[in-house]
Formats: sequence, structure tokens, C-alpha cells
Amino acid sequence: MQLFLGLRAARVADALFLDLEKFHASFAGDLSDEEAAFMADSQVPWGVDALDGTISEPAWRSKPSWYLVATEDRMIPPPAQREMSARARSTVIEVAGSHAIYVSQPAAAADLIRTAVNATIPAAVGA
Repeated sequence: MQLFLGLRAARVADALFLDLEKFHASFAGDLSDEEAAFMADSQVPWGVDALDGTISEPAWRSKPSWYLVATEDRMIPPPAQREMSARARSTVIEVAGSHAIYVSQPAAAADLIRTAVNATIPAAVGA
């Protein structure tokens, strides 16, 4: 086991799995016990090689972006989310919810996607 974003993670080969015992509180605190257990049990391993990846030209430097800050996220602290979204000059909404906000608050996630689509379709049509 190793500590990863304040949460114990098991390393299997070159991948990480979040600790099943702490998954609910850390990743999906606003979901039911059953939903969080399902998500914990169905984790896809996170490849540690991704930490060494390099990006030559981040898309946010030349394209518009949108960001949903999950204000109760225990995986990525909300102040860090705000800093990243500000750096990318993202259109931001904030919603109370965990890292699993797309499950606990699907309407908020869908609304943000609709906002992004509506803001970019006229530009794409005129291109």
C-alpha cells in the first residue's frame, strides 16, 4: 500500500487501486453505500505511467474549456480545482458534491456539457 492523494492505494504491477475501505468517504461521499461499494469494486486500475506523461501543447491554451468544481471533493481539493480551472481560463460552475459528482449530480454535469456545446456550436458552424 502507498499513500496517494491522501488515500491508501494498492499498487498492482504498474497500476493503482483506491483502498476499498476508504473509497466511499474519499471518492464517493455523497453516494449511497451500495453505489459507492459498486464503484469501489469495479475500479479500473490507474496506470502510474501516466504520471510521467508529457504534453507538448495543452488544448486549454488554444480552445475554450469548462470545469465543474466539486466543492466536497476529497480526491482533488476544491482550491486546486479552482486554480487549475483559472489557469485554463475555464468557464466554471461549482456544485456541492464528491469526486463522483457525475453520478451524484448528473444534471449539473449534463448542464455544463450543454453549456459547452451551445457555446461552441456556432463557432464550429461558422468555421
